[in-house]
Amino acid sequence: MNILILSCDIGAGHNTTGLAVLEELKRRGHCAEMKDPFQLSHSLIARNIGSFYVKLVQKFPHLFGIAYHLGMIVTKLPFLSPVYHANGLMAKHLERYLLAHPADVVVAPHLYPAEMLTYMKRHNMPCPKLVFIATDYACIPFTEETDCDYYVIPHKSLQNSFTARGIPAEKLLPFGIPIRSAFRCNITKKEARRQLGLPLDTVCYLVVGGSMGAGKVKQIVSYLAAHRRNEEHIVVICGNNAALQKSLQSRYLFTPGISILGATNQMGLYMRACDLLYSKPGGLSSTEAAVTGIPLVHTTPIPGCETINRAFFQKHGMSLSAKDARHQAALGLRLMKNPKAMHYMRKQQAAFTTRNSVGKICDFIEKLGIDEMKE
Repeated sequence: MNILILSCDIGAGHNTTGLAVLEELKRRGHCAEMKDPFQLSHSLIARNIGSFYVKLVQKFPHLFGIAYHLGMIVTKLPFLSPVYHANGLMAKHLERYLLAHPADVVVAPHLYPAEMLTYMKRHNMPCPKLVFIATDYACIPFTEETDCDYYVIPHKSLQNSFTARGIPAEKLLPFGIPIRSAFRCNITKKEARRQLGLPLDTVCYLVVGGSMGAGKVKQIVSYLAAHRRNEEHIVVICGNNAALQKSLQSRYLFTPGISILGATNQMGLYMRACDLLYSKPGGLSSTEAAVTGIPLVHTTPIPGCETINRAFFQKHGMSLSAKDARHQAALGLRLMKNPKAMHYMRKQQAAFTTRNSVGKICDFIEKLGIDEMKE
């Protein structure tokens, strides 16, 4: 089968979700590739939309929250959104690519490609079967104006939030958010620490700001550094936020037991190696943590869908959080002293995530492709 995965560089979670599906499809012997549809255009604005988004979120996260809430208002109006029409401008480029590179199924782990394919359908352009993968524990704005063949959602309890916005129930597939194999391996904590060069016999805290290094990472690290016990170790992942990494490295250059890192392709190993995770509530990163089974304290979310992600995890006992960075850091330290609470959290994480989501999705894609060929 030929499968095309369309994602965008607007937050790493969408791309990583796509890569999880790509990895499994290739393992099964399919011809699969992943593209950013904006890179098919010669427009500098289109080609740089991802970097603009990252800078906006790093510097002005509250603006994203405002945009999210405005989007929720626009979805209630009786016409298609400006977002739909803007993505529609990419349809001719995507049509040209699909004519040269036919696909049996298209997978979209981001809203924008789903909008593009929807535009193509409505304008009678040839369009393969389309599977959308929701990467947040919410029905995000404008999902209801897409016309996908199927929608993969993170959990069956979210079905009503999608049907309430007009998505037909028969199109919903509660398969979960797919994660890469590195987060599903059974490597022991001791072996993970050996591979990463971390101390074998002490508590290790992992502080992550997501791919963009967003959130109150400095404040979390400052509190942990001041209140940790004995030889407890702190690992900080700054993502692509070079300014944050440089600032922390300068501050803790001569402080033993604090490792400051930038972007890494070993996040699965770090989650296996560490005892407790501080992370903003991105849909994918939270799912990776839950499948890995690491106790989780959610830090300050980027307003919008991350706020809803955090609420879902807290409601089901999968994470803890507090109103500000200082209280979030303290909450994690208290959690480390309560083995029963950590055990309960791991149990809830296992109950509300699907470990082999990617397998279920790829099984379905294979069946969809076979059915399409029969037609």
